[in-house]
Amino acid sequence: MHRIFQTFIDRLAESVDLDDLHKAMADAAAALDLTCFAYLSMPHRRGAEALVVSTYPAAWIGHYVESHYERVDPVILQATRGADPFEWGPGAGQSELTKRQQQFFDEAAAFGIRCGFTIPIHDGRGPVAAVTFAADERHPAFRRSVEAHATALQLMALYFHAHARRKLAADRVVDGAALSPREFECLEWAAQGKSAWEIGRILGISRRTVAFHLDNAKMKLNVRTVCQAVARLSASKPTLH
Repeated sequence: MHRIFQTFIDRLAESVDLDDLHKAMADAAAALDLTCFAYLSMPHRRGAEALVVSTYPAAWIGHYVESHYERVDPVILQATRGADPFEWGPGAGQSELTKRQQQFFDEAAAFGIRCGFTIPIHDGRGPVAAVTFAADERHPAFRRSVEAHATALQLMALYFHAHARRKLAADRVVDGAALSPREFECLEWAAQGKSAWEIGRILGISRRTVAFHLDNAKMKLNVRTVCQAVARLSASKPTLH
């Protein structure tokens, strides 16, 4: 466990972008027999998007963010009410669910997300965040890993949150304009020559939603075309890190 944890910390320290952070946590979790993880940071203002870094299926992540499911997700709601880690899922003593919350869990289960271990993060410097390690069922390997490494998982969650908040907030500033996580993500894919339709397929969202985020990015950057927005992004690259 010590080697896994130290490697994880070293990779976080060396990370320069979202992909590096994602890979560092994904590899550490997999080494502990925890194949699915999700980091979610609540938005600063109502109507804005939550920040999600996860190994969950892209289609589910896109649907979750687009639907603002952090507002009804029983796991996140519980995370906002206390700082103690908790298990959730069938047989975990969940409180009575509303019809919409049960529908939410049913949708998540269709993507293989049925139970998990969640670490709430209340650091006093921004909205509540949480790291979840999930599985399609509470099988023995999952339970053993959570029980044996609960303290280390809490530390991993806190370290990941600190690096994500610091690095990603800075990385989304383009030419002085702060883009939302999804606006920045769509613009980066556009910079790689992807069409709105292709970006939608990659992120698991509709073409119209991609266009909406690119339009917002153009407005914030005070440009009229996606090409001009991409040029602003490219020009900002040397100063991002």
